[in-house]
Amino acid sequence: MTLKARVEAAQWVVTCQTEETPRGFMCSIGLEHPNVEGGRFAHRFKHASTYVSESDAMLAGLREGLMWIGLKTSKTIAV
Repeated sequence: MTLKARVEAAQWVVTCQTEETPRGFMCSIGLEHPNVEGGRFAHRFKHASTYVSESDAMLAGLREGLMWIGLKTSKTIAV
């Protein structure tokens, strides 16, 4: 089974999707938010950890994506 999730606000979107691997479950994370030129910035990456349960992978992916958005909106990181 594959779990998918989407969390969005007026200015940003975080999406996650789990996938099963031989070592367990991983989560692919997608982020979108405005960029400085007035367009949209999109970034996709896989969570670094593998989890025994699919729900744990999903929660970790959402947590990572939301932390990334928090760092971007607070201007702590610039990518």
